[in-house]
Amino acid sequence: MQSGSGKASMKDNVRDLGLFGGVPAFHDKLLVGRPNPGDRDVFMQRMSSVLDSGWYTHHGPLLQDLEQRIADLAEVEHCVMVANGTSGLELVLRAANLSGEVIMPSMTFIATAHSVRMHGLTPVFCDIDPDTGCIDPAEVERLITPRTSAILGVHLFGQPCAIDELRKIADANGLMLYFDAAHGLGCTAEQTPIGGFGQAEVFSLHTTKVVNSFEGGAVVTNDGDLAAEVRSLHCFGHGPDNVVRRVGTNAKLSEAAAAMGLTSLEAMPDSIAANERNYHHYREELADVPGIDLLTYDPANRNNFQYVVTKVDESVHGLRRDALLALLYAENVVAQRYFSPCCHEFEPYRSEHPVTLPRTEEMSKKVLTLPTGPSINREHIAGIGELLRTAVKYGNEITSRWLELA
Repeated sequence: MQSGSGKASMKDNVRDLGLFGGVPAFHDKLLVGRPNPGDRDVFMQRMSSVLDSGWYTHHGPLLQDLEQRIADLAEVEHCVMVANGTSGLELVLRAANLSGEVIMPSMTFIATAHSVRMHGLTPVFCDIDPDTGCIDPAEVERLITPRTSAILGVHLFGQPCAIDELRKIADANGLMLYFDAAHGLGCTAEQTPIGGFGQAEVFSLHTTKVVNSFEGGAVVTNDGDLAAEVRSLHCFGHGPDNVVRRVGTNAKLSEAAAAMGLTSLEAMPDSIAANERNYHHYREELADVPGIDLLTYDPANRNNFQYVVTKVDESVHGLRRDALLALLYAENVVAQRYFSPCCHEFEPYRSEHPVTLPRTEEMSKKVLTLPTGPSINREHIAGIGELLRTAVKYGNEITSRWLELA
């Protein structure tokens, strides 16, 4: 048995695997997206200033600072911090006063679809580019109807959508174009930061993200009118004169959350550097593992390497993706199925708007995301690599025994 900081011991037969009674390879759980608090002393100093000031929420000085820093990072004119990325997507939709249908991918977290449905619009699920998992512009064009009001792209795993193609389609059809950029903070489309594309983009600062504010999100845009609407809507519908002018909600971010956001943002360069090192270590480890293919990122774009994504090809080794997931869990390697099932496979969408998306479903059956982040080191990755080599070596046997356990 190994400590959480060391390399896993060799497991070269099935009976040694934790799934079948063996000792877990790692003592501590290795996670996808373990929170990175940054400099704790700096965070506590910021929290002390919040407590001393008595200004705990409602657009305090730390939040104003965080908004400006994220706007600068994304090279946009406006940033409105919100309670979470989901509320940011909802507020953009409400601010734009849309109705009808929104074309979007299904290969995304369910919040993307719910943000559309919550406000009475219909998500129309679109198939993907099989290489990236991002929305396919040709399929978008095919799905446009008189009821279509917007296109919602997702920069999946920090990869930019086919932005120019989507922009041309939106402009030609008079549609709004906006983006779920939950994974995109610190990423670029070639040399341009993600954040300024379309009418608006929405970042997530959830605790698992490369920059976190415990819970939080950011709406970024170069559209001053849209930013003003979002700012009003996220604070009960108040205008700049503090007079309520519309129905709004409470989606503000607290000063405590902003303190964490600022501290985490300052740690972002080190976090991304650690992620990138881990990604390249995984590339080395998985190079000789058949049927475990690492998703590669276009070097023309800067990525935050927040996700190490693999595709598990059962046809190569007989190992089912979910059997491998169970195997890794039993070794305290907490991998994730991002994103499986996909949105169109959940209720209410699968009953109300059944659709077949061959490329989405094919990717969804294979995808498995491995632990990374500053808490993961080369020794961990070497241990995970050994587990994966053993798993594919005995793929058929492991799948058969896993099915007996299920």
